[in-house]
Order: sequence, then C-alpha cells, then structure tokens
Amino acid sequence: MSDLKIAVVILETLENNNARVYRGLKTALEFKAAGDDVIVMFDGSGVETLAKIADAGHPMNGLISALGDTIIGACEFCAKSHKVFEPIRDGGFPLLSDNGGEASVRKLVVDGYQIMNF
Repeated sequence: MSDLKIAVVILETLENNNARVYRGLKTALEFKAAGDDVIVMFDGSGVETLAKIADAGHPMNGLISALGDTIIGACEFCAKSHKVFEPIRDGGFPLLSDNGGEASVRKLVVDGYQIMNF
C-alpha cells in the first residue's frame, strides 16, 4: 500500500457528461489496482449517476462492483433533493450526512485525501 490517499468525487450526471463519469470511475479503479488508498463519493448531481449505475443492467454497473467498498456513499441531502434517496439506500450505499445533513468534503481533506472531482 502506498502513501497516496485519493478521494474521487463524482458530481456529474450521465446525461450531462457520461465520459467524465466513466473517467472518474476508471481513475478510481487505477488507484485501487495500484494499492493506493482510494475512496469514491457521489455528491451534487452525481447522486443521480449512482442511482442509475447501481442497477445491475446498467453498462457501468461493473465499475461499481469492481470498486466495491471503496465507494463510501452519496450525499444524503442531494439524494433527497434529486429524488434518488430510495434507490441509493435500497442499493446498500451509505447516505452521508456528516456536514449538517450533507456529505463533508472538508472531512476528506482533514483525513488526508487529495480530492479529484469528476
């Protein structure tokens, strides 16, 4: 295991930028394969992406499966706001609310992660 700590934050919807979402997930897999400490968080409109690709029939579902427990979850406030709370919860993904009901990016920085936004 290296000393690298990387947090990949997915902010895009598939409809807005499918390639950016794909690139973010593949980047996380690259760091994971190298043995680095990598985590993935879905925030903002990216929660819609998690709800869609969590479906076993989605072409990007294999990426989610390969990332496994490196996915720390999705912003709870955003999931409710974007009306995807139930699919994310039912998919078994944690809903992050450590910043007054929202996911905390600051906590990731405090924990030593370098943030990569996609």
